[in-house]
Amino acid sequence: MQLSEGQVWLLIGALVVMTAATKALGPALVGGRDLPVWATGVIATMAPALLAALVATAVLSDERRLTLGADTVGVAVGAVLLLCRVPLVLGAAAAVAVTAGLRAFF
Repeated sequence: MQLSEGQVWLLIGALVVMTAATKALGPALVGGRDLPVWATGVIATMAPALLAALVATAVLSDERRLTLGADTVGVAVGAVLLLCRVPLVLGAAAAVAVTAGLRAFF
């Protein structure tokens, strides 16, 4: 689906308005009260779920189709190293090196 430049800017404007309304609605409804326990649980689990979804779509998709490539292997290497308790900097460096190496040869 191709959008014209005007449609893209209209979409961006609508998203800005919806984001501002959402951010204003929360404090207006809750006020100074504490959130219910179920709401804090949902809010606490949203960030990791959104991050996982962003990583999965960035690593496993190529525009409109699922693909496995050098970046997928690099993220997998980094994840395995982090699960093995390797320091973050070394895990990220290894993931970058594996991805770059695979892209250079394939």
